[in-house]
Amino acid sequence: MNSKHCLGRIAADQSRRGFLQKSSVGFGWLALNGLLSDQAFTGERTTNDGESHHAPRAKNVVLCFMDGGPSHVDTFDPKPMLAKHQGKKIGESAVSTRSQSAPNRVWLGSPWKFHKRGESGLPVSELFPHIAGVADEICVVRSMLGQLPLHGQQALLMHTGRITGQAPSFGAWISYGLGSENQNLPGYVLLNNDWVPNGGLENFGSSFLPASHQATMLRPTGAPVDNIKASDALELQKRKLALLAQQDREFAQTTANSAAIEGAIANYETAFRMQSAIPLISDINTEPEHIQKMYGVDSKDEHQRLYATQAIRARRLIEAGVRFVEITCPSFDGNNSPWDQHSQLVNNHKKNARVTEKSVAALITDLKQRGLLDETIVIWAGEMGRTPHTPKVTKTGGRDHHVDGYTIFFAGGGFRRGMAYGATDEYGNTVVEDQADIHDIHATVLHQLGVDHERLTFRHGGRDQSLTDVHGRVLNDLLS
Repeated sequence: MNSKHCLGRIAADQSRRGFLQKSSVGFGWLALNGLLSDQAFTGERTTNDGESHHAPRAKNVVLCFMDGGPSHVDTFDPKPMLAKHQGKKIGESAVSTRSQSAPNRVWLGSPWKFHKRGESGLPVSELFPHIAGVADEICVVRSMLGQLPLHGQQALLMHTGRITGQAPSFGAWISYGLGSENQNLPGYVLLNNDWVPNGGLENFGSSFLPASHQATMLRPTGAPVDNIKASDALELQKRKLALLAQQDREFAQTTANSAAIEGAIANYETAFRMQSAIPLISDINTEPEHIQKMYGVDSKDEHQRLYATQAIRARRLIEAGVRFVEITCPSFDGNNSPWDQHSQLVNNHKKNARVTEKSVAALITDLKQRGLLDETIVIWAGEMGRTPHTPKVTKTGGRDHHVDGYTIFFAGGGFRRGMAYGATDEYGNTVVEDQADIHDIHATVLHQLGVDHERLTFRHGGRDQSLTDVHGRVLNDLLS
């Protein structure tokens, strides 16, 4: 859809009444009015569908979102000093205004050992034995800095570039800027595991971008999408679509922006085509048994089976040309963010790792063996890290929210392999080298996709909006 023109207000009540009379008991009007009133049709972008600003290194993205904040000092950022000084007070000098801290808190060492993995010697915790096996493929960033130690705000920051939300998701911007490689599928798919992260569905929305760019959610069990199975025969569906298209085009003659109506028609047609494409993509039973086992579909743990299923679907969606795929983590109790271990750190971090890390490693391996990793960026990230200190050292203790220095990693898509970038201090308490933030990450990923983060804009609210706003820089040291 060309979104150059602003949608004008429908001028005459008679036009509304005329359309209402032509639409089946008014529902056609209600649906289209919802589309037209969406602010998505009020701007202009600087790239056309499929057109890049420069030669891309990658075409697609898979975000493995570790909701709740995995502990950086227990995964990819080893800190021997924590064990040496465990139980000692952190003191005033270590207190942060960004994270949960106080001078009487005490240092807490990691219960897991770190080992140098692969030819690169990248340190990976024994918590992640399978990811350790692909250490030579990953690029670890240890110097991430957040804004607020709150799940909702940090999740929104990670997904939308704003702690307040009210802005398009990262995936929506990529879908909008580059368009779709497969007209039978949406450009942005969310593989949800029956848990919506803090910050809500705004994490995956399109906000003021065209609504067609928000995430399409696929469930891990049952029907992947509501109403994906047609209730009418094929020929009847085609006749209904033709009627809707005819009514919409007649209505388009009464508006200032016929392109918006054409966009609505295109949405109907995409939904129609998805009825055959989505069930085929979602059915992993066609995968060879060894591939299913590699991802962990045969696990006795229900949560691991679900995550493995969604990870296989992610690879299938990438193969089919979907631009941006996100996989969320399952919540064990349905109430708390999966990686949010204020207590029971050992038991619950171990369970989260068991549920997810085998599938993440398998996804990287599978993409590589199919020749897809070079053109696919895999991101492993939570919205924050966890404190290297705790109120009191106990067997059932945990770590609190930490945004002064945390870790994420990349694989594929032209990112350097087997390396660590940036550093926190000797306790993992604060960034001391090569500080990075989520705007830098967004800018760098867009760069690899051939998009200049300063030029991908949309006119809204009287100004040119972008994913990174006035922030962000491309982290060239991460790139090969």
